[in-house]
Amino acid sequence: MALRPILVAPDPRLKQVSEPVSEVTDELRRLMDDMLETMYAAPGIGLAAIQIGVAKRVIVIDLGKPKDEPDGDDEEGEASSKKEKRDPDPMYFVNPEIVWASDDLVLCEEGCLSVPDLYDEVERPARVKVRYLDYHGKRQEIDCEGMLAVCIQHEMDHLEGVLFIDHLSRLKREMMLKKLQKSRKRETVG
Repeated sequence: MALRPILVAPDPRLKQVSEPVSEVTDELRRLMDDMLETMYAAPGIGLAAIQIGVAKRVIVIDLGKPKDEPDGDDEEGEASSKKEKRDPDPMYFVNPEIVWASDDLVLCEEGCLSVPDLYDEVERPARVKVRYLDYHGKRQEIDCEGMLAVCIQHEMDHLEGVLFIDHLSRLKREMMLKKLQKSRKRETVG
């Protein structure tokens, strides 16, 4: 597995529509493993292949349950602080497609590894049914609700060249992109 650089808006590659995958091969599984490692290191809960510059219809998600784990020992040998960790529960989606979406909507605050440190609310269907190929190329179908429904829709938007900020008003989107550019300039100068 290898860490890959994550593209940051307004990189034009993020606007590409991703191509379907013809079959799940060892090479594609290596890509998914790299995506997962990159996502964990970022840290994030979802990543689309296009976010690392690969225009294929591939997504990884991990919404593993939080667990508390000691961050280290103090001088007395006791746990000094708690840091949130997650039990890994990776999900792999190749050529995902939404085959059903609920009429009821949910408003959820979203962020994105390609739009770092910026968040806003996006309205999406509360439940969706998704058909896809899994890590081994087996056809699957899953009913999603809650955070999984929001996350899969967010990541599937990437496959169409859509960022979560594209769901916002033009003014909000432009303000977020300006903030992002200012922050990137500060990082390169400082």
